[in-house]
Amino acid sequence: MSNNINVRAQAARCITAVIGEGESLTTALELSRSVVAQRDIGLLYEISFGVMRHYYQLYSLARLLLSKNLKPRDKDILALILVGLYQLIYMRIPNHAALNETVSGTKSLSKPWARGLVNALLRRYLRESEDLLLKVKSKSEVKSEMPEWLTQRLKRAWPDGWEQIRQASQSHPPMSLRVNRAQLDRDAYLVLLNEEEISAESIDATPAGLQLASAVNVDKLPGFEQGKVSVQDAAAQLACELLAPADGDRILDACAAPGGKTAALIEYAAAKGAKVNVLAWDNSEQRLQRLSDGLARLGHQADVVCVDVSDAKAVSEHGQFERILLDAPCSATGVIRRHPDIKLLRRETDIVPLVKTQAAMLDALWAVLKPGGCLLYATCSILPDENTLQIQSFLTRQSDATEVVIKASWGAEQSVGRQILPGQQGMDGFYYALLEKAAE
Repeated sequence: MSNNINVRAQAARCITAVIGEGESLTTALELSRSVVAQRDIGLLYEISFGVMRHYYQLYSLARLLLSKNLKPRDKDILALILVGLYQLIYMRIPNHAALNETVSGTKSLSKPWARGLVNALLRRYLRESEDLLLKVKSKSEVKSEMPEWLTQRLKRAWPDGWEQIRQASQSHPPMSLRVNRAQLDRDAYLVLLNEEEISAESIDATPAGLQLASAVNVDKLPGFEQGKVSVQDAAAQLACELLAPADGDRILDACAAPGGKTAALIEYAAAKGAKVNVLAWDNSEQRLQRLSDGLARLGHQADVVCVDVSDAKAVSEHGQFERILLDAPCSATGVIRRHPDIKLLRRETDIVPLVKTQAAMLDALWAVLKPGGCLLYATCSILPDENTLQIQSFLTRQSDATEVVIKASWGAEQSVGRQILPGQQGMDGFYYALLEKAAE
């Protein structure tokens, strides 16, 4: 079956899951891996991510080409048109091959009636591309390749840097690794990479980080199945260094799934020879299963519990902790380059509820932090509402809370905490604030 699936049609299905059902592209693609031929997986990912990255331009072109709106049930045909346009504009596939394979996708979508429509639209684009591209170029969302609400927020928050943020958010992110220091150090793993002729260099900001010269499938990474290494952006790896657990600490990773930071905390302690007790919480049993599977591959142990961290009563039932990591649910505006579907999935109306949830989690967790302990607040957002303003508000509510100023070579110091913008030192956009609770 998999060998007969039209990869353009499958990409259209994945895109439809995002624009029609609000599903993440990553989830849609993971479900698609088993239905396309192994040789087509790379093409499936390239087309799907490419359409998301250039969605506003491609959608504006499709609207110009369509004489009337497609019916809501035909969002997959709209997605297939976007797939065709992306190939014709951005890929090196010969035009005739891109056009023919995309038109053939209508059959795989069980909509043969659309064959003539898709064929005519894509051929018209080829004839009139210069004029059509000029017409959509003036649209603000096409210029920025971002929703207008987000562009305006970035301009207000980063008046001198928003254009660099926009450009970085459109770029292709590097593939970064975290060496499992419970098994071997970074230099030893570099030797293994060199033996496989995989080029990589150390990341200065983190002792376990490596950045590959070009991305590879994880099954090509030496020792991946044996837990020697994980894929994780350098910005996310900083959490364990900042929280710096010590021997005997009871540590909580409060919003832990999919588990990268949980594993990094365990590996940090192992590299220091420290014995720690790590608890990993999330409010989704499904995500926790993925976390458990990841820990098993790495050979790590943690107490995995399903807990709603915004529920103060539920949080209070699990005792106290010396160290707490809260990687809070957020707008994810700092990782758009890695997840371009965020531009479509996130709405401006999401921000206020997210800020409210973050505040509830901070307050609930502060109550179970031991006096003298530290809480590290993290987001992959670049919006002040979720970062500096959130922590400033928290500090006014909690009289026993003090900011521990983060001195580092990465990111930039803020009024509270430290911010990494997308692409800085090759990292994703991330915010960290370290808070200490007064000793009794």
